[in-house]
Amino acid sequence: MPNGLYDIPVKTIDGAETNLGEYGGKVLLVVNVASKCGLTPQYEGLQSLYSEKHGEGFEILGFPANNFLGQEPGTEDEIKDFCSTNYNVTFPMFSKLSVKGEDQHPLYAYLTSTKPDSDVNDGAFEEKLKGFGSVRSTPGEVLWNFEKFLIAKDGAIAARFAPDVKPDDERLVARINEELAR
Repeated sequence: MPNGLYDIPVKTIDGAETNLGEYGGKVLLVVNVASKCGLTPQYEGLQSLYSEKHGEGFEILGFPANNFLGQEPGTEDEIKDFCSTNYNVTFPMFSKLSVKGEDQHPLYAYLTSTKPDSDVNDGAFEEKLKGFGSVRSTPGEVLWNFEKFLIAKDGAIAARFAPDVKPDDERLVARINEELAR
């Protein structure tokens, strides 16, 4: 079944041109990641979730982004080494891209325009960021590093989770399990 999401060109962290078509028919968790963020320890939870669910047709796709206070300044090689050395990341990682602003990558333009609101966001994290002067310029914009988009097997965006929703959060895990069972 053709779907715009699967046709958007991306690059692997090793620089190979590709798209998300190879992940069609699987449940995906698309996450914008960063190595120098207070939420960076979520890599550990993401890897654990990936290890647990991968055999059921689940993929986590990590997209490094440097949109928030320069928290992902490294090169692809540095990012890859950081993820491997510190968190034993084995889920697919992609080249750094922009998740918001004038240089927003088409993947994130698609994700945020198709699913502008978070399904799970208690607002506390966003309020905390406002206290530091970080405010979204548009309502659907990615709030911060580690925002999560859950993609159904047919390529539809099933849910969107705020950055502070940890990978082991029962609400996230329940939605993943629902999508895997479909």
